[in-house]
Amino acid sequence: LFQPQTRQAFRRLKNLGFTEAVRAVTDSPDVYTFWDYQAGAWQKNNGIRIDHLLLSPEAANRFSSASVEKHVRAWEKPSDHVPVAIDLRLQPA
Repeated sequence: LFQPQTRQAFRRLKNLGFTEAVRAVTDSPDVYTFWDYQAGAWQKNNGIRIDHLLLSPEAANRFSSASVEKHVRAWEKPSDHVPVAIDLRLQPA
């Protein structure tokens, strides 16, 4: 979501009634899902958040938590992205 037109398209998508899972649990500006391998971006926590889970209204009613799984960067030959995970209840709230 680097380019203005991409951000605008993402905003339009969210305005259709989707809930962004990570933003539902934190409004912290330094929660990222991607760090470039250049210039020590990971070590400096200089990243961007480009991996999103959007929840429909029904899924949002079952939503209980979200997390950014940064620990996978410690794995051998990790990706420059980390997973975003969510928990959904079997029954709506």
